[in-house]
Amino acid sequence: MKALPRWFASFEMKFLLLTLIAHHRDPVSGVMKSPAARLQEVVDSAVLAEDLGFDGFAVGERHEDPFISSSPPVVLSNIAARTSRIGLFTAVTTLSLLDPVRAFEDYSTLDNLSGGRLELIVGKGNGAAQAELFHVTTADQWDRNREGYELFRALWDSDRVTWSGHYRPPLVDAKALPRPLQKKIRVWHGSATSRDSVDLAAQHGDPIFSANVTYPIEPYAELVDHYRRRWEFYGNDPSDALVGAGTAGFHIALTSQQAIDEFRPAFEARLAFARSAGLPVVFESIEDFVDRSSALVGSPQQVIDKVSRYHERLGHEVIHLGADADGLTTAQKLRSLELFQADVAPVLRAQLPSRPLSAQAERKEVVA
Repeated sequence: MKALPRWFASFEMKFLLLTLIAHHRDPVSGVMKSPAARLQEVVDSAVLAEDLGFDGFAVGERHEDPFISSSPPVVLSNIAARTSRIGLFTAVTTLSLLDPVRAFEDYSTLDNLSGGRLELIVGKGNGAAQAELFHVTTADQWDRNREGYELFRALWDSDRVTWSGHYRPPLVDAKALPRPLQKKIRVWHGSATSRDSVDLAAQHGDPIFSANVTYPIEPYAELVDHYRRRWEFYGNDPSDALVGAGTAGFHIALTSQQAIDEFRPAFEARLAFARSAGLPVVFESIEDFVDRSSALVGSPQQVIDKVSRYHERLGHEVIHLGADADGLTTAQKLRSLELFQADVAPVLRAQLPSRPLSAQAERKEVVA
């Protein structure tokens, strides 16, 4: 009997580390690193993630303070040069702001340089800077996102593209280069609240990635339920729907109290920033935050229990965790990641199934 491909054994929950590359003073030490040092720290974190056995590393896209993550393909290309196995994610690629042809060229180049490790999470984005820098507003960002996605997908799937739309000049038998290494790339649709985004995903047979970071679980669960209904509406097999979800915070220690005490400065810094920026404050205390949000802050067993509870409601197969130290010492962050991989991930991988990441599955099939 022919041996099963080795990737068959990877049908288990997947874990990503994610950064939006926030650039601010450390909430404990008060030190603010230079942009160069902060960006290098992100690349080093991705190398560590691969060494520890994480499945992917995700870099967000933002165009305003306090973030310096305006160019994910550049950062991910640097990570690709220093790693060999870990999946490379965007979180999210804001196609509402980008020329889809240029975005295709950047990410197809990255796909080739990384050996086909790229997976995209796309979204319309948010923030006042979009209107100032790109003249994209809430009135048109959704239509731009949909049009950008459809052209990006056409460019990836076909050598020659004829296309016309509203927000960029038409294409006639156009050939965009280089051609990607992955003939079919998995594109996730990231969303916090937008039913339009998850409907677009369902229409095209794509997975979704729920932000799952600002509020308690229910609004995110309702969005996932809507996605699954629309998935079936468009004639897709219910078992093929694929969901990822974020977490509002991440820190593991040997005891719950230790984890809370060590994470408290990061929580209080976030709370202060939200109030100063006029953002909604949903959780007034760290205890409420740990109890009612998606944050994974606690002992290994508490984290296992919370992920299992969320999985019962969301049915998600991929989770992203915060990659940044965020007020923790280097030793505390490293210990947290090590505890997760030693005491949490093996249990969750054994209990909660997941399909392999598309790029990893393709590579492993070739090896097998």
